[in-house]
Amino acid sequence: MLQIIGGAIAALVLALVIGVTLLLVISGGRGGGDAQLAAGSLKVGKDGVPAAYAALIQQAADDCEEGLPASVLAAQLKQESGFQADPGRSSAGALGIAQFMPGTWKTAGVDGNNDGRKDPLDPEDAIPAQGKMMCKLLRTAKKHPDYDGSPVELALAGYNAGWGRVEQYRGVPPRSFAEGQTYNYVKIIMSNVASLTGPDGGLSSGWARPVDGPLGTPYHQRGGAWSSGMHTGIDFTVPTGTPVKAAGPGKVVTAGDGGAYGNQVVIKHADGTYSQYGHLSEISVSTGKRLQAGQKIGLSGATGNVSGPHLHFEIRTGPGYGSDIDPGAFLRKRGVKL
Repeated sequence: MLQIIGGAIAALVLALVIGVTLLLVISGGRGGGDAQLAAGSLKVGKDGVPAAYAALIQQAADDCEEGLPASVLAAQLKQESGFQADPGRSSAGALGIAQFMPGTWKTAGVDGNNDGRKDPLDPEDAIPAQGKMMCKLLRTAKKHPDYDGSPVELALAGYNAGWGRVEQYRGVPPRSFAEGQTYNYVKIIMSNVASLTGPDGGLSSGWARPVDGPLGTPYHQRGGAWSSGMHTGIDFTVPTGTPVKAAGPGKVVTAGDGGAYGNQVVIKHADGTYSQYGHLSEISVSTGKRLQAGQKIGLSGATGNVSGPHLHFEIRTGPGYGSDIDPGAFLRKRGVKL
């Protein structure tokens, strides 16, 4: 939380983060406290948001019509758990990456990945639930412009201490409440927002590893198993059912039967390239869906022309077969470790 000074108006311009200014305009004191966050997208990678969670965080923010910045959710997760899916049960009994109390999870938990379970230890459930809860709190906070603190600060305080405490103190609880726990919680999160904000228009790294698993058949290996006489992508040797993620932000142009590729997804990216994911056992996206790097698109499998389960991955200059380029070199150039 940026310090709230009763009856005063302060304007703070935080430093540029990767060429983007995050402007926080704070008006403190009862009778009109407000803060506006004008920020870019998430900073992903080293010292930023883990690529595995970036799309989940961005989607959770985008789903909120109250103008909830993704960087606020990211800073909140960093403070709650250090981006750990299971940091262990807290002394108060909180669980998971978003540190939900069991009682709160019973009413606020969601099945974000539609696997039939609501699991606070699964980031695909916990992050959407965090976003929905923060959105609801933000909506309530906007109804109280007379409270001390901006709507985002009030929402964070409500998440930490419960909205009843915000009502009790008519704003963010002071340092005297709970030994400053909520006061400092809000202060730390707000101070970390800038460092987790990246350039406008997309995730700052832009690309991520499509699946967690070792490399198999390399690019352009020759052999009779392929109609062109050589391998047009790279393989990841993973068992059936391994989550497959979008390697970069883009729009799904193909999601379905790919012939020899089995069930496949093809994504068009802003730079004009396409990524292709073959032999999937399950597809969880449809044509036209917009994705961010690290967002789940399906499960690996052994459909189509295969000798065993794996993910076949290509980078292409066009949407179809025959326009492939070296996918390993392409990803490494964008900072992805293979």
